[in-house]
Amino acid sequence: MSLQNSPSGDRGNVIITGASRGLGKAIAEIFATSGYNLYLTALNENRLYKAVEDLLNKYPAVLIKAKPYDLSKKEQARAFGEWCLKNCSPDILVNNAGSFTGADVHDEEEGALEEMIETNLYSAYHLTRVIVPPMIGKKTGHIFNMSSIAALKAYPGGGSYSISKFALHGFSVNLREELKSYNIKVTTVFPGAVYTDSWASSGINKKRFMEADDIAKMVYAASQLSPGACVEDIILRPQLGDI
Repeated sequence: MSLQNSPSGDRGNVIITGASRGLGKAIAEIFATSGYNLYLTALNENRLYKAVEDLLNKYPAVLIKAKPYDLSKKEQARAFGEWCLKNCSPDILVNNAGSFTGADVHDEEEGALEEMIETNLYSAYHLTRVIVPPMIGKKTGHIFNMSSIAALKAYPGGGSYSISKFALHGFSVNLREELKSYNIKVTTVFPGAVYTDSWASSGINKKRFMEADDIAKMVYAASQLSPGACVEDIILRPQLGDI
């Protein structure tokens, strides 16, 4: 099953994973505001289609197609990429799908590393390998990999989550060097604490967080530069800087 509306936009085609809420939904909305076609996925079917419904209510003239996949599974990550290629010629890919498990390496649950690597790294790796060839063919495109401030500085309790985000950063650095000669840009985004569902029950004052729209604005701005400029890294932290 998939969800879509009628085509109309001509600004370009944007693929976003983890698009049902939080950063993914905010990024989808800012591109919808500017008339881009959207191709979205998330693990939870109900939340994904609810997000699409919300977007269509605000931007009825924008083409939005969505289909749920579990991108931690190689076959599903590739299947989503192939579904996208059947529907569009990709211009922008936002690898935002991910999950978080907080614990120290020595006492986190068995399988935590595998889960974090599969969700936070392999999803981006396998999907990108499907999406990149058409970008190489037309010698244009932009890939955003949503990492974390935890990929730049380890902290107690980061464990396998931090490890997976360090790995995603390495993936981005390699892509940047491999793809620059094809005029394909690669940007790694390193957000600090953003007020999303995962923090809502933390008890920490909302004012100490960034907003999802802050990150979306930076991603969009980086996507609008001239072909000769590439923002390689975007680092954002809350103004107070302690979360």
